[in-house]
Amino acid sequence: MLLSQTQAGHREKQQCAQSTGLISALQRPALLYNLCSVSVTFRLRDDSWYYPASFRRRMPAPIRLRELIRTIRTARTQAEEREMIQKECAAIRSSFREEDNTYRCRNVAKLLYMHMLGYPAHFGQLECLKLIASQKFTDKRIGYLGAMLLLDERQDVHLLMTNCIKNDLNHSTQYVQGLALCTLGCMGSSEMCRDLAGEVEKLLKTSNSYLRKKAALCAVHVIRKVPELMEMFLPATKNLLSEKNHGVLHTSVVLLTEMCERSPDMLAHFRKLVPQLVRILKNLIMSGYSPEHDVSGISDPFLQVRILRLLRILGKSDDDSSEAMNDILAQVATNTETSKNVGNAILYETVLTIMDIKSESGLRVLAINILGRFLLNNDKNIRYVALTSLLKTVQTDHNAVQRHRSTIVDCLKDLDVSIKRRAMELSFALVNGNNIRGMMKELLYFLDSCDPEFKADCASGVFLAAEKYAPSKRWHIDTIMRVLTTAGSYVRDDSVPNLIQLITNSVEMHAYTVQRLYKALLDDISQQPLVQVASWCTGEYGDLLVSGQCEEEEPIQVTEDEVLDVLEGLLVSNLSTPVTRGYALTAIMKLSTRFNSVNRIKKVVSIYGSSIDVELQQRAVEYNALFKKYDHMRPALLERMPIMEKTSTNGPTEIVQTNGESEPSVVEPKHLPPVSQPSNQANDLLDLLGGNDVPVIQTTLPTKPASAGGELLDLLGDLSLSSNSVPPAPSLPVAQPPFLLDGLSSPPLFNDIAAAGIPSMTAYNKNGLKIDFTFERANPNPNIAVITIHASNTTEAEMTDFVFQAAVPKTFQLQLLSPSSNVVPALNQGTVTQVIRVLNPQKQHLRMRIKLTYTHKGSPVQDLAETAALKLHGNQQSI
Repeated sequence: MLLSQTQAGHREKQQCAQSTGLISALQRPALLYNLCSVSVTFRLRDDSWYYPASFRRRMPAPIRLRELIRTIRTARTQAEEREMIQKECAAIRSSFREEDNTYRCRNVAKLLYMHMLGYPAHFGQLECLKLIASQKFTDKRIGYLGAMLLLDERQDVHLLMTNCIKNDLNHSTQYVQGLALCTLGCMGSSEMCRDLAGEVEKLLKTSNSYLRKKAALCAVHVIRKVPELMEMFLPATKNLLSEKNHGVLHTSVVLLTEMCERSPDMLAHFRKLVPQLVRILKNLIMSGYSPEHDVSGISDPFLQVRILRLLRILGKSDDDSSEAMNDILAQVATNTETSKNVGNAILYETVLTIMDIKSESGLRVLAINILGRFLLNNDKNIRYVALTSLLKTVQTDHNAVQRHRSTIVDCLKDLDVSIKRRAMELSFALVNGNNIRGMMKELLYFLDSCDPEFKADCASGVFLAAEKYAPSKRWHIDTIMRVLTTAGSYVRDDSVPNLIQLITNSVEMHAYTVQRLYKALLDDISQQPLVQVASWCTGEYGDLLVSGQCEEEEPIQVTEDEVLDVLEGLLVSNLSTPVTRGYALTAIMKLSTRFNSVNRIKKVVSIYGSSIDVELQQRAVEYNALFKKYDHMRPALLERMPIMEKTSTNGPTEIVQTNGESEPSVVEPKHLPPVSQPSNQANDLLDLLGGNDVPVIQTTLPTKPASAGGELLDLLGDLSLSSNSVPPAPSLPVAQPPFLLDGLSSPPLFNDIAAAGIPSMTAYNKNGLKIDFTFERANPNPNIAVITIHASNTTEAEMTDFVFQAAVPKTFQLQLLSPSSNVVPALNQGTVTQVIRVLNPQKQHLRMRIKLTYTHKGSPVQDLAETAALKLHGNQQSI
């Protein structure tokens, strides 16, 4: 019978083939037999479609998932695997189009496997919904699994599942209910959670432990999506902790933890459960062997960890709850076995709980000792966890962590990069005034041998620690120089100016420092920050180096030519950056006032006047100008830098913010000690010349508005070096010179001065020096006022090297002409006059700050003062 049917089918196919002209391709029986497994459609001459009766049979059974996995694993290349996947996906699509219900479950399972491999499987989403609606449990299982993998709340298709899930939550079979709960807890959107929260709450109250644990986890997802539904589950949580089933207990603790983290009211409500949680935890650690829950000899470590986390939340910032759990935490910390990783996990959670709650001091020391034991563990993960935890607690329990300092320092030698970094951070956190020398020794050794990725952070940490805890300035300088020698290319950009400031302020260490830096310069010039600092110090204190005045160590014998050879070598070295060459050229220029080899220095400077480096060329051009035009100013301009301070606490005025502008309040003139004052103080005049005995005035044009932090009063105008009159200039304003010294010999800016009828005033009268102001007005410009100062001396000794400097707010423009002399005669036998021209376009009251520098009886004197508000735009000046 079967044979006759097969033969009839073959005859039918042969006739069909003859009618379409394909008989030559169907001659062999093998080909006829193969057509039985293929769905073929023939195109007729009259453009109609014909489906042979034998082809209408059911499609062949698709391969099983196991066979697909085996086939894919045989692929040798990625392209071969993609080809297999594409063929199978095509077959699955065809099956879906044919609405084949028999093998839909098998096809979706294969599609999920392809999804796990990273191939697109979105076309199977609706098929998952069809499987979920099926009555078979096997279909529902694959359908729900596919929904959890292929669907999420961003796609509207998932809303079609709501009714199916609701029906399955009320199903008579617990396993179907479990599938629905798992799916809702995995990918349920806020809309689905609102619609199905009631069914979840009912299942949370059921007596079936299998459903209760799944309902508890589903409730956690509902609360995360819709926090306002939290109170719905509150009545159901009352009896959850009374359950003896560990699965229900575990999920219940997770639910309580989520509610406490999201609501302070729930946190306060559940604090009364602390004794019950303590009792459950105590039963776990005191119970005997239970094969159902035992993991490496410890009873249900997962539940213990969850309870410890919940206790940490409940005991935080609460004295009563913390006191209730102190004893059980001590028992867990002392009775837990540490030979297995399971015990270490419990101990770690115990340590975190102890540190977060208001625990006793002895308990905190016990927790830190546990972390110290973790540092000796062979497992890298445990050591990393211990270092991270100690880094968090070092601020609150510094002394307890200090006991493990040696172990922490040993972790710097670990091969693991993460452990090295954590150990380095913790080591810097442990540095204090008592252990600074020992810790810096270890950290500098680490800096010398560590990978380049650590050098920048380690160098910054050493800088900060040395600045904060340095036992002496020499130790501080030696440490910073060691860092620059070891990791000079990795230090921060501000390390060079910071070290220069440190050296400048350490007056007694100048000779020692320049000698050490010079030696380092001879050994290695590859570390550019070190070379820059060494160049600066050689230029500043080269005379101390040559004279051999070092007392801290044996001085070296160095000649001027040797020092210049080293600096010139830096200028031509391929290792030197443009910044370093600038430092070296400036150092050579400074040595022109400290060494006798001036001609050699002139030649070096002139060579770089045509350098291709614009910055270096500009420096050289300006330095050449100093040699040629302003050689008498060179010693004053190149003298040693004054002491630099980071903070500005002294000054003649106090800057007050008024309507967004800085207003200096008037204070009494302050007599300064005969030392150079910090050049960066916001309340002092800008001493651009850097000297105390320079009989010239430097002025600059304001180019930007005053900052909110304080109004530095610019020195505006020009500088003339002779006491003779200078030809006038035509008009204001004058463009700012492009180079540093370009404006030194510009002509005055005002002319046609006439009397304006403004009465004179005394601006300064102290220590025998009196400064009087007389006022005139420029004609025809009424906005220009001319102030002539008259300096007189009532003492018995003359005042030499007299310099008068002035500054005004940025709304004014100021020009100071040269003084008539730099010597103020004694006993009022003569006066020194100097002309100040002020442009006041906005007709505001003038506030002027003055700085006086002179030498009296062999001692240099500096003083600052400020005049009261001067009304120069009316008929008379007012004070």
